[in-house]
Amino acid sequence: MKIYEVIAKIKAYHRGIDRNGNPIDEKTTRDQILYGNPNQECTKIVTSCWATTEVIRKAKEMGANLIITHEALFWNHGDHTDWLKDNAVFQKKKQLLDEGGIVVWRDHDYIHSGIPQKDGSYKDGIWYGVMKTLGWEKYLVGNPMKPMNFILPEIKAHVLAKQMAETLNLNAIRIIGDPDTLVKKVWFVEHVIGNNNEQIKRVDEEEIDLLIPLELIDFTLSEYIRDAQMNGIPKAIFALGHFNAEEYGMKYMVEYLNEAIGETIPAVFIQSGDMYTYVTRN
Repeated sequence: MKIYEVIAKIKAYHRGIDRNGNPIDEKTTRDQILYGNPNQECTKIVTSCWATTEVIRKAKEMGANLIITHEALFWNHGDHTDWLKDNAVFQKKKQLLDEGGIVVWRDHDYIHSGIPQKDGSYKDGIWYGVMKTLGWEKYLVGNPMKPMNFILPEIKAHVLAKQMAETLNLNAIRIIGDPDTLVKKVWFVEHVIGNNNEQIKRVDEEEIDLLIPLELIDFTLSEYIRDAQMNGIPKAIFALGHFNAEEYGMKYMVEYLNEAIGETIPAVFIQSGDMYTYVTRN
């Protein structure tokens, strides 16, 4: 099967409806072929959250010529490269792709639009995969279309953080607030980048113990959680980082790729790696 045919099959497998309830627009979607010639036979597929140089190198070594990435390839929205002509990092990454004859296709809007379930419903492919990896299906409250909400068996925040770091293969997890918070109610809160009054109200009204955001700034919600701790109201934030949080949705993709494609093409997940290295003073 040609690579462009594989991509078309995967798109058709997803729900393909945007947040406004409209079909995803092929002219404006982020889900474009970011690099390579799609008119070649697909030999092997690699999925990853981000096609790092190391992910590309490993894909080349294993003979894969299609990388399905969730995020941008060349460090900007839309993957424009006209400004990178003389950039050494761009040239090296491009050379590696050329040597492997590798196509990179971004699957962002489609996978978030939903993957089909046996009951005919659709679940956000990224967050469903994260939930499955954590083993939290039975704790879900509502539908795993982001943001997700869980009620867990009571556990201290620092113990849960260690468990999640091991499960998600992360170097560590940064905690804001009280590490000894007794966690039951968990909220995957998406992007915390300012003007977070509504999130703060919800944390208070619903007595949420733990928030797990994607992007996170140091003011607004983060300040609130710290002040809550200092006033004897224990709450916590796990600051995983965007890619670290969504990574395992792309790992889960391997589970249904052959069903989506309609034939067996070898597929593997390669972790793009923890975004953070931690240096402590102790």
